[in-house]
Amino acid sequence: MTDTFGGEPNYAWVRRGEVQLPEGTSDLALVRRVKRELGMEGVRCRKEKWGDTLALHPIGQCVVVFIEQVHN
Repeated sequence: MTDTFGGEPNYAWVRRGEVQLPEGTSDLALVRRVKRELGMEGVRCRKEKWGDTLALHPIGQCVVVFIEQVHN
């Protein structure tokens, strides 16, 4: 999670974390888990998907959350 400036990631501050989920977990379940970990349950977001990376843009907030799926 990082701040944005002009709608683009700014990286003035960054909050990093990791969650473990079984392989094959749906995007919806992944987004819900990450939002719970960040205390963002109930916050509406616009979602973008770029390959194995998801970007969440919370409505009305100047932040973006990147979710990168790592397959081991």
